[in-house]
Amino acid sequence: MAQRATRRVRLLAATGAAVAALALTACEDGTGTRDEGASAPATTASQPATPTPTPKTSEATTGTTGTTGTGTTTGSGTAGSTPSPVSDTATKRPGSGTSRVLCNGSNTTVTAQPLSRPLNHLLLTVRNTGSRTCDLTYYPVLRFDEMQWVPQPDEATHPQAVTTLAPGESGYAGVLLSAADGSGDGGTTAEKLTVAFQGMTPNSSGGASATPPLPAKGVYYDSSLRVTYWQQDRSDALDW
Repeated sequence: MAQRATRRVRLLAATGAAVAALALTACEDGTGTRDEGASAPATTASQPATPTPTPKTSEATTGTTGTTGTGTTTGSGTAGSTPSPVSDTATKRPGSGTSRVLCNGSNTTVTAQPLSRPLNHLLLTVRNTGSRTCDLTYYPVLRFDEMQWVPQPDEATHPQAVTTLAPGESGYAGVLLSAADGSGDGGTTAEKLTVAFQGMTPNSSGGASATPPLPAKGVYYDSSLRVTYWQQDRSDALDW
């Protein structure tokens, strides 16, 4: 019996201790006692995520095409393109002396000189005053005053090559004004002379004409009027 009493005392003591422990968990706001139940496991503070390293971009080289993509810079221009090289061959320009042109009234000076020998002859002199070599093609087309016909050339004076004048050089043509024996018809005195130039084909225009001055008394001509082809040498323009 004594042993049973002792066990009961121990049981009551254990029960009282449990009740006292529950009382200690009362809320601080005065709402009374509550059973907290089993204690929750402690939460471990989360560690900050390790940042993923950003890929290191290649350093662009000026003038060198880089790789396209995020964070990659290329030199000036479109990626993957190569600038065209500048040609080192200069373009030939008019006036540079690299090509020939036609001689005419815009790039020459023309004089008309009456001669005593040969008799009744006139010497035309054309001097290249331009910066480029020019060609005197065929023969001069002459017009005295308002004449309505064109003096024809002496075919025996046809040169083997086109008369070509470098800057500063001169070309020549001879003009037979009238027959020495007076056999020509329609003789008259002219006070004005117009010299026209031909192009690359016969009877085509070669550009501006010229009006060389004549002597104050004019020059006499008749139906015998003829001209030579343009000549490189003065003597060839007079020897006919």
